[in-house]
Amino acid sequence: MPHLLDVTMFWSATGGGVRRYIQAKRAWLRACSGWRHSVAAPGVGAQDGPDTLPLDGVPLPGSGGYRAPLNRQAAARKLASRSPDLIEAGDPYRLAWAALDAGQRLGIPVVSFCHSDLPTLVQRWTGAAGAAAARWYLRHLYRQFDLVFAPSQAMYRALCDAGLQRVVHQGLGVDTGLFHPARRDPAWRRELGLSDAHRILVYAGRFAPEKNLHVLAAAAERLGPDHILVAVGAGPCPPRGRQVRLLPHEHRPEGLARILASADLFVHAGDQETFGLAALEAMACGCPVVVRNRAGLAELVDGGAGLRVERGTATDFAEAIEACLRDDQPRLGLAARQCALQHDWSAAMQGLMHHYQRLM
Repeated sequence: MPHLLDVTMFWSATGGGVRRYIQAKRAWLRACSGWRHSVAAPGVGAQDGPDTLPLDGVPLPGSGGYRAPLNRQAAARKLASRSPDLIEAGDPYRLAWAALDAGQRLGIPVVSFCHSDLPTLVQRWTGAAGAAAARWYLRHLYRQFDLVFAPSQAMYRALCDAGLQRVVHQGLGVDTGLFHPARRDPAWRRELGLSDAHRILVYAGRFAPEKNLHVLAAAAERLGPDHILVAVGAGPCPPRGRQVRLLPHEHRPEGLARILASADLFVHAGDQETFGLAALEAMACGCPVVVRNRAGLAELVDGGAGLRVERGTATDFAEAIEACLRDDQPRLGLAARQCALQHDWSAAMQGLMHHYQRLM
């Protein structure tokens, strides 16, 4: 029985796209393959199921619950002790190097999944010079791996332009049976004290600076008091405003599906999304989307599933939201659902398994 070990520091009790990807992979491997699957991360534990390997780490301020490992050698020893046949690193930091160390010690292939756009993230705080340094670092790191997965065509091109050769485009997916329009529940509005006259704009994910949640809050305020932004998640930068409702991170996938299917629109102003898993989950629920026309989000919204906003201002988002709400909602919802069906997890996982088996 082949043994896959997923390694990442992007693991938090309040969720995140990387955690959802790993959990979906674990469920698929158990149901559809003979592979054994383990997860190694700071913060992982018995509550996350069997075959977990907790790693030491210190809380990372402003990250929404992530923990940063300090000792590369100790982490590598722990990873090697599980004797995997293949290791996948899910972040580009210290654990990525520990995964490479463990792979070299065991003589096994090691792959990486590029879940974050590090140069763009660094540029936000340090400018062009910092972004150039981040690109150099990623080139130096990723060329050590046997294969690097890019979740969007934009990220694939960026990695190839950086001079990397062992890169493939491997999209993520969605459980289209769980995230389904049938999850719509009119009672959800009443639980929030809202009526059918309110237009509910929902965001689900981490409350992080790069998500630009203040833009969505300002857009809702521009649209008037009957437009409510419901933000589901946790993190250091929640949106604020008279028309904002904050809901805690929804641990149950069926609970999140109920929220997404019951909203009028899903909105996302982030400009650094390498894929956009939450947007895809909303689309699978028949919820049209209004997103920033950048990177992974721009690629997902196709075939009339919603609108892409070129500039990231509150005015531009308000105009796009208003236009989307004026449109034929059943038609938009159907288009969103049809688009999401092309990204069902079963197809994504079969592509992933093809690459795994080729390496082994």
